[in-house]
Amino acid sequence: MIRLPKVSLTAAALLLASAAPVWAETHTITPGEGAQERLQEALILAEPGDEIVLEAGRYVLTDGLSLDVDGVTVRGAGMDGTVLDFTTQAGSGEGLLVTSDNVTLRDFALENPQGDGIKSKGADNIVYYRVRVTWTNGPDAGNGAYGIYPVESTGVLIDGAKVTGASDAGIYVGQSNLITVRNSIAEANVAGIEIENSRNALVEHNIATRNTGGILIFDLPGLPVMGGGNVIVANNLVVANDTPNFAPPGNIVAGVRRGTGIMVMANDNVLIEDNILQHNPTAPIMVIAYTQQTDDERYNPLPREVIVGTNNYGVGGDDPQLEGADMLLAAFGGALPPVMWDGLGSMTAVAGTQGWSLNLTEAGVGLDGASPSPLTVPEPEAEFNRDGIGAPAELEGRI
Repeated sequence: MIRLPKVSLTAAALLLASAAPVWAETHTITPGEGAQERLQEALILAEPGDEIVLEAGRYVLTDGLSLDVDGVTVRGAGMDGTVLDFTTQAGSGEGLLVTSDNVTLRDFALENPQGDGIKSKGADNIVYYRVRVTWTNGPDAGNGAYGIYPVESTGVLIDGAKVTGASDAGIYVGQSNLITVRNSIAEANVAGIEIENSRNALVEHNIATRNTGGILIFDLPGLPVMGGGNVIVANNLVVANDTPNFAPPGNIVAGVRRGTGIMVMANDNVLIEDNILQHNPTAPIMVIAYTQQTDDERYNPLPREVIVGTNNYGVGGDDPQLEGADMLLAAFGGALPPVMWDGLGSMTAVAGTQGWSLNLTEAGVGLDGASPSPLTVPEPEAEFNRDGIGAPAELEGRI
């Protein structure tokens, strides 16, 4: 009788785990005839751990793509090397929809999707790395609303992305938790980067330029996930956000004023520090309440515990898109101070911060109810608590 060596359950589990990559497959897709069908088939038939490799070239696609398999990587040959061209896409859906967890999207581009670029919904621990979404006709209300669009997710890492031309937000993260957006470029969108109804978000080392508004931190009523907050906006270059607003009428960002650098609206516990703000003609930094009527009892329309730290302010506030701009400019000597607060909610700022307040007594009354004056707010009393803010560390291992 042959006796086999004993193997502990722990050792056996380790052996199985180490063998898992052997079972994973690589599905290589090339551009050309039939690329639409071959790519969608690979997205459907992939198994967890598989990698779909998109070789260099331009893929002319006439319909949207979808992925609903956990643990898949979609990898191209670079954001300028592999281009998914949706110019002739039928319908108005997104270019790529992801509804599965632990997905990595990297090193490819989408051009001219009829709807959103890449939307991931309920996709936890998702990574967007060096992905580009571009509408090649420039700012246009007919462009898709969102370029990169994760929503209802826990664990989001967006790194090295670039989005141009979105008619709502270039890089948008909504109703999510544990988020990092970094090293990315948002250019010529209505909103460059938007964090909405989300918590524990880190927005750092990005460039937001030529948008209507550069970086927006919003909380809105009537959504399944409420209570946005715990957000750090740091070390970003927010410059020349001076594109006229081209959002379709009725869209919430249609109210964003041309020349807004960083805006916080109705959020809780937000830190803004170490950013470079230059040539944002309405306001380099704006802290405001939500102004519309709502019957959502869960909603707090006021900004709370917003901290304006040390930032580098260049030229700005010199062409504000505000009612009574001429009188305001005259009162403040030709340019508005860099930090604007509507006077509602609560905020603090480091010593020496130059700003102005509308001194509103209630939301929604507009500038008719304002009594503008230089900003007077207390200094922060304690260090900002950074614990738990940002994407889970394990997502780093996938890039």
